[in-house]
Amino acid sequence: MAQVFTVHPQNPQLRLLRQAAQLIDHGALAAIPTDSCYALVCHLDDKVAVDRLRRIRRIDERHHLSLLCRDLSEIAAYAQVDNKQYRLLKIATPGPYTFILDATREVPRRLSHPSRKTIGIRIPDHPVALALLDVLGQPLIGTTLMLPGDELPLNDVEDIRARLEHDIDVIVDAGACGVEPTTIIDLTGREAVVLRHGRGALEPLGLAPAES
Repeated sequence: MAQVFTVHPQNPQLRLLRQAAQLIDHGALAAIPTDSCYALVCHLDDKVAVDRLRRIRRIDERHHLSLLCRDLSEIAAYAQVDNKQYRLLKIATPGPYTFILDATREVPRRLSHPSRKTIGIRIPDHPVALALLDVLGQPLIGTTLMLPGDELPLNDVEDIRARLEHDIDVIVDAGACGVEPTTIIDLTGREAVVLRHGRGALEPLGLAPAES
């Protein structure tokens, strides 16, 4: 049964976040709020938890999972970033964007795309998510908390409990946080390509929506 930690959305109680982080460190699968919508997350190096996450979402290894990082300095250990990419990341982060980048050798093979060796990276602009990442001291692996057959991500904690109480271990409850997923931008080519236009605005980045 999932353990619920109810925290303040702007000033989360560190005592509760430490308890949640300890469970995640020991293999827990967690639902946490972000600046776009709730995400399903787990420890970066926990293969069992990652496999559970994929089963709940019914996604295979070709579906990009994202690394949720605290800041730009943390990204460099997991993704190859040149000066042009860095400038774009600096404008967009923290924020509701996921960037597809070439993965470094630090990324476990099971987390990068099997043929492209790429990884999704994001820095969420949400006090609770950032505080949890700070307590953990390392990135989390995660994906949008949208269940198979649903058109929108789960956003209400009572709904999350009702549907996933016996499938996940931790719910960090900071209230509703939106139902629009991140904007996904592929930076692995010569030019940035918008793969999905979500909550993150494109105008500040000088990008245009993907052609339908």
